[in-house]
Amino acid sequence: MGKRLIFTLLAACFSAFNAFADFNPTAYYTIDGEQQETTDAILDAEAPLEVTFSANPTNLAAGETYDYEWRLTKSGEQTPFLTRHEESTIYEFRESGSFLVQLFVTPMGEQQSELIATITVSISNSLLEMPNAFSPNGDGINDIYKAKSNHRSIVEFHAYIFNRWGQKIYDWTDINGGWDGTWHGKQVKDGTYFVLVKARGADGRKYEIKRDVNILREYIEE
Repeated sequence: MGKRLIFTLLAACFSAFNAFADFNPTAYYTIDGEQQETTDAILDAEAPLEVTFSANPTNLAAGETYDYEWRLTKSGEQTPFLTRHEESTIYEFRESGSFLVQLFVTPMGEQQSELIATITVSISNSLLEMPNAFSPNGDGINDIYKAKSNHRSIVEFHAYIFNRWGQKIYDWTDINGGWDGTWHGKQVKDGTYFVLVKARGADGRKYEIKRDVNILREYIEE
C-alpha cells in the first residue's frame, strides 16, 4: 500500500512538471508593417501598439485543461491594472512607460497556480513636429504635407489646413496621412497657408501646434 502511494505521488509530480513545461508564452505585434514576436521583451515601442499574448500550449495529454491568467502591471506598481482569464488575449498599449505582462497557469481542479513567464513591454514618450513647407510638384519628394517622420507615440491626432481668409480647406486624423495641396480637387495657388494640429501623446502630453505652411511647387530637391 505504501509503495502504491509513493508511486501515485511521483506520477502526480511528474505530470504537473510535464504540463508546465509545455507552454511557450509569446507576444505577437506589428511594427512598420512587419509582424514580429518575442518571448522576452518589446523595447521602446511606439503607441498605440496592439499586442497578442498567447500561452501556446503544446503536447498536452488528452483531457488536460488549464486556467490561464494574464496579469498586466505598470512598472513600479504592485496591483495589476488588468487581469484576463484566457489562453490568448489582445491588448492595445496607449500609455507610455514600462509594463510587466505575466502568465499564471493552474491545472483544472488544482488550487495553486504557477508563474510561467514575464514579458516586458516598453512604450516610448511622445514626439510630434510639423514642417513649415512642402512642394507638391509630383517629383515624388515632399509632395504631401504631413507630420515629420520622427513622430512617436501619438494616440490622438487631428490636423486642419486653413487659407489666408480663415477657411478650412482640409483636415485629417491619421497621423500618417496628409494634405496634397488641393482643394475641391484642384491645386491651390503657391503661397502661405496655416496649419492647426491638436494631438495627445501616450505620455499624456497635449499638443496644439499652430504655424504657417508654405507651398513651393517650383522647388526641386536634388
